Amino acid sequence: LPTSLSSNNTSFLEQLEELEKMFQEDHYPDNEKRREIAAVVGVTPQRIMVWFQNRRAKWRKSEKLSVKGNKKYPTSSA
Repeated sequence: LPTSLSSNNTSFLEQLEELEKMFQEDHYPDNEKRREIAAVVGVTPQRIMVWFQNRRAKWRKSEKLSVKGNKKYPTSSA
């Protein structure tokens, strides 16, 4: 593997880690927050917005799956 690719990959993983951390804090960052994140990560606020949209979709999907998987534990107390 060329070294440029692996070093680029490392920064991508760091960006991803940063984004995931932000997502844990807030699923719906406002314009201001998106601009901050964009500056830290080094992409446009538009890219941040799209990433969060996709991440929320992925999160909702996994939430649904985990709820489906936990049929043994009904959510209602009845």
